[in-house]
Amino acid sequence: MKYTFESRWAVSPAEAKAMDTAALRNNFLLPRLFEANQVSLTLSHFDRYITGGAHPVGETLTLPNPPELKADFFLQRRELGIINVGGPAKITADAESWDLDFKEALYIGQGAREVTFTSADAANPAKLYLNSAPAHRNYPNKKVTRHEAEVVELGSAATANHRVINKLLVNSVVETCQLQMGMTELKTGSVWNTMPAHTHDRRMEVYFYFEVPEGQAVCHFMGEPQETRHIWMHNEQAVISPNWSVHSGSGTSNYTFIWGMAGENLDYGDMDHCAITELR
Repeated sequence: MKYTFESRWAVSPAEAKAMDTAALRNNFLLPRLFEANQVSLTLSHFDRYITGGAHPVGETLTLPNPPELKADFFLQRRELGIINVGGPAKITADAESWDLDFKEALYIGQGAREVTFTSADAANPAKLYLNSAPAHRNYPNKKVTRHEAEVVELGSAATANHRVINKLLVNSVVETCQLQMGMTELKTGSVWNTMPAHTHDRRMEVYFYFEVPEGQAVCHFMGEPQETRHIWMHNEQAVISPNWSVHSGSGTSNYTFIWGMAGENLDYGDMDHCAITELR
């Protein structure tokens, strides 16, 4: 089984302010998460958050233990969140196993020694989006379906941000150390996410954009509220959002994105809002 692992250094606002397009993309964009029969992992030094993808096509993949983690196994000091954005999958963690369908989530707690990923149908392979954060204790493994999520509908067609937020792996649904994940689906005709924008100095985030139609794109906005930058993104790409940065996007079509975050609290509403008229 092949896997890739890379590290991304933490970047200060002053450094980001001076970056050109290529430097911004090299530091924050994760352009390819899904390669056939491979697990792809990227560690960000913002909260030591790992973002990845597992794409089993006719093979069973095992969650690797990169030597850079200096651990006996991947989840020795970590927790893992998984959301399936492809065909049906089977996931095992030691003696437990789960079937995971499209847009369903699974939390695997600290301490699981072996995790494997298999597609139910090689002709319709799973695409398993992975997020992992450091963990200080074990919480029980738990699958979360769409029906078990905490669902919030926000925005309106008038402001082009009518969206449904599915809180899947949050503390009101499942116990975690610090990892939180969810999925936001934009309605037809709406293109703006997370607007008005915000920052939160107490945690970082990663956004993963998918269901972006062929030939369309999303412009992701980042940076300090008075010093914004943008990164053009395509289907099934992710972007790292530092704690000091806004994180919002506007697409040339509606789309879906997964947000994952970690930091020093589990309060979903802990946000420092930025008025739209104050953005620069």
